[in-house]
Amino acid sequence: MSFKRLDPQDFVVSADSITSTLWSDAQPTLSTFETSSTQEAGSSGDYYLSVYQTASSDATAAVQFDIAYGNKQGSGSIAYNSGVVGKSPTSTIYGQYRTMVLGDENTDFTFGDFTADEFIAVPIERARYKEGLFPGSLNLTLTNGSDTLNITDNSKDVSSITFVDSGRKFELVSGSNGTAYSGTGYTPGSGSYGWMLPDIGILLLNSKALEGSGADGGIGLAVTRSNGSNGGTNTSTFNAISDGASFQLNSQETITSDFVFVRARNAEFNYSENPSYISGSTGEVLYDEFINSPQSYITTVGMYNDNNDLLAVAKLSKPLLKDFTKETLVRVKLDF
Repeated sequence: MSFKRLDPQDFVVSADSITSTLWSDAQPTLSTFETSSTQEAGSSGDYYLSVYQTASSDATAAVQFDIAYGNKQGSGSIAYNSGVVGKSPTSTIYGQYRTMVLGDENTDFTFGDFTADEFIAVPIERARYKEGLFPGSLNLTLTNGSDTLNITDNSKDVSSITFVDSGRKFELVSGSNGTAYSGTGYTPGSGSYGWMLPDIGILLLNSKALEGSGADGGIGLAVTRSNGSNGGTNTSTFNAISDGASFQLNSQETITSDFVFVRARNAEFNYSENPSYISGSTGEVLYDEFINSPQSYITTVGMYNDNNDLLAVAKLSKPLLKDFTKETLVRVKLDF
C-alpha cells in the first residue's frame, strides 16, 4: 500500500440539475382527478381535500396533492367553539401556512400588488417530487362553466428571484411554461393568481383573483365564506381543476458531485508490498527482473484524512498495470 497527498487542484466540485416527471406512473400531465369520500368525511376533511390520480379504492391510487382553504378571519368553516369567534379550520390553515411560508405572524400574503387575507393552498404530496418543484414547468388549467384559465409561474419573466422564509417565490400568472401571455399576467384588480413555492412544493392560489368574472381575469370560482359548513371552497377548487383536466408539473433535484483526480506518475506506485513480491525473512525482492524494472497492478483507490482514517474506497473495473514507463490518472466521483 502506498500513500500520496492530494493537492487542491486535484479536487473539482460540480452541481447538475436533474428534472423528472412528478405524478405517479411517471406521467408528465395529470388529467384525471379523484377524491376519497372516507377522507372527506373524516376529521381531516374539515381541513383539506386529498386528490388521487385514480379512484381511491384502486390498488394503484396514491395522493397527488391536497387542497386547503385558509382564511385569516376563520371564515368558510365551522368554528371550533361558537363562543370563540374566528377560530376554525380555515384560520388554522391560514396560520399554519403564514408561519411556514412567511415565518412572521404579523405579515400578510401579497399576491403581486394585492394583499389578501385568504388563499387556497395546493401542497404537492411529498412522495411525488425529489428536492423541489421545477419552475417553468407548471401548466395548470382551471375551468368553471364557460370560463377557462391557464396558470403558470413567472420564473422566465423575472430577472431576479424573490425569497420568502420558505425559499424561492414566483408569482402565478396567466400564461404557460413559465411565461405570461401578456404584460405581467396579473388580474386587473386582484394582483397575481398566487405564488409558486418550489422549495417546499406548494402552490398558493389567490382566491380573490379566481372568484372574479372572466372579464376580470377569473373563472367565477365559488369561494365559501359562510360559517355553516366546512370544505366548500376546497370542493369548488377541486371541480375547477378536474374540469380543466390538465395539471402539468415537473420535479427538480440538484446533484452535487465531488471529483477527485488521483495521479500516479511514472516514478510512483511501481513497487508492491504484497507478500509474494518480497522475502519475508530478508525483505529482499524475490525476482531479479523486478529490481530495475518493477511492475505492479493498481486495483483500489482509498481516500484518507489527515488522521489516516479511511473515508472512501473506489474499486477499478480491472487492474491497471503500472511501471516506470506508464502514468495513470484515476478520476473518482463522489455524489452527495
